[in-house]
Amino acid sequence: MFNSKTIALLGMIALLGACSPTVRLEVPDKPIVINLNVKIEQEVRIKLEKGVEEAMLKNPKIF
Repeated sequence: MFNSKTIALLGMIALLGACSPTVRLEVPDKPIVINLNVKIEQEVRIKLEKGVEEAMLKNPKIF
């Protein structure tokens, strides 16, 4: 009824059909926690000329 080539072909199709890849996306049970310890320091240095500094001392309301 079936020849050996047909039986071999049906067997190969059955084997290939059983090997289907699966991709699963699962939500984690616990939330994702990201700890960031950030320290920002800023230093501002102002250099004034003596004439400007004296003017500021004499008239502090100018600036």
